[in-house]
Amino acid sequence: MMKRLTQYAHGGGCACKIPPGELEDVVAGLNTAPAQPNAELLVGLDTGDDAAVVRLRDGLATVATADFFTPVVDDPYDWGRIAAANALSDVYAVGGRPIVAVNLLAWPREVLPFDLAREVLRGGLDVAAQAGCHVGGGHSVDDPEPKYGMAVTGVADPAALLRNDTGKPGVPLTLTKPLGLGVLNNRHKATGEVFDHAVATMVELNRDASAAALDAGAVCATDVTGFGLLGHLYKLARASGVTAVVDAAAVPYLDGARASLRDGYVSGGTRRNLAWVAPHTDFGATPQEDRLLLADAQTSGGLLIAGEIPGAPVIGELVPAGDTPLVVR
Repeated sequence: MMKRLTQYAHGGGCACKIPPGELEDVVAGLNTAPAQPNAELLVGLDTGDDAAVVRLRDGLATVATADFFTPVVDDPYDWGRIAAANALSDVYAVGGRPIVAVNLLAWPREVLPFDLAREVLRGGLDVAAQAGCHVGGGHSVDDPEPKYGMAVTGVADPAALLRNDTGKPGVPLTLTKPLGLGVLNNRHKATGEVFDHAVATMVELNRDASAAALDAGAVCATDVTGFGLLGHLYKLARASGVTAVVDAAAVPYLDGARASLRDGYVSGGTRRNLAWVAPHTDFGATPQEDRLLLADAQTSGGLLIAGEIPGAPVIGELVPAGDTPLVVR
């Protein structure tokens, strides 16, 4: 009998990202601009933002990103949908609209049937169509471990971007999707239990949240994926030169997330996230359980917006820079 799809991967979804501290060491010193650039780079490598943005002319910028990962669920169609929504999210996170994507597929061709790969690609196509984004082919390789995602190109107004380095003191923090995807996905991988509400959360596009943020006049945002809420918020606070205060009691969680944490379904990625942010965070008396959930490695999570949008909970605020970039109370 063929193993479940998630059993072919050492990790699952965005939890298999290279740890943020290690990644920053790798890319340090690589931010060298060309001597004669063809266009103006507005958002690049400096602050670890969600996508690259280049000004083409007044009123028009192009957005470029790529994201792919190992199976996060056993259903290949759902995996394709989740991976596509996650890749498109990087465009929405900077205030852009996706225009065209290309598939990125790694497949163990002698182990897994191509019927499964077709279902993965079909899931990606369906979500891209929902986003109004063309899919123009892609690239595939024979790989011992299945992986799927997309490289996405979008457009944005260079005068109306969402960046992670433009946060200002006195602005509230809004989170548009509940946390807990990491522990639920890890439980699914270990037990085979299916969490339909987690799948529904992951396939939900961040399009409407991005548009609402722009309509509200927000200029600062990021999406919450593999580095967890605290990891992405730390990057935002550090880049903006502010301190971010999180009200732990106001953070929403998916049903079953706390129970899954207590049952031990915590990924290595989540523990690495917490270890990375802990030296830069004043946790006060926050219990370890809450610390882990706030660092939980999300896959296709929501937007974290410096500002308020209708229907989404405010989970904290930005304040003038203090002793640490992060405070959890």
